[in-house]
Amino acid sequence: MSNVSPTFRFTAASGTGGQGPQAVQWLLKRNCSVSPAQLAWLYASLCVVSLGIAGFFWWQGATLVMPFVWLELLVVGAAFSVYARHATDGERIVLQGEQLLVELENAGHLERAEFNRQWVRVEPKSGDGSLIEVSGQGRSVRVGRHVRPELRPALAREIRRALRGCNG
Repeated sequence: MSNVSPTFRFTAASGTGGQGPQAVQWLLKRNCSVSPAQLAWLYASLCVVSLGIAGFFWWQGATLVMPFVWLELLVVGAAFSVYARHATDGERIVLQGEQLLVELENAGHLERAEFNRQWVRVEPKSGDGSLIEVSGQGRSVRVGRHVRPELRPALAREIRRALRGCNG
């Protein structure tokens, strides 16, 4: 594993810059087009515009507009908060030396599992397009949520190849 080649398709980074053994790392993240901070600004501007329009109509005598605008903003705010909570979800798989580290982040909760490289198995959980199960030493973790189902078998092959020490 001394020569890590850039032929791995899904790797985010390889090597440690001369500080210890080389590593192969896979970062699998959710595809988010809007960051939580941008979403907060969008929501604030939506509130200002909606409440401004509702205030105008309320002032004109249409008093039922305001409760519906508040209900709309509450529902949209709840949907935006769910989106923002999962915007940073991702999976990180690091193979360094004899250890395979798998970290799963979901809604701010971090799950971490370490495996001995010699004892780890990588296989699809079931049929085509299923999540990839990384197991060994009595533990198992499923990865690949943020990879398209048709690409998961290729990711599993790549992880297996890295575990064997092949880089080509």
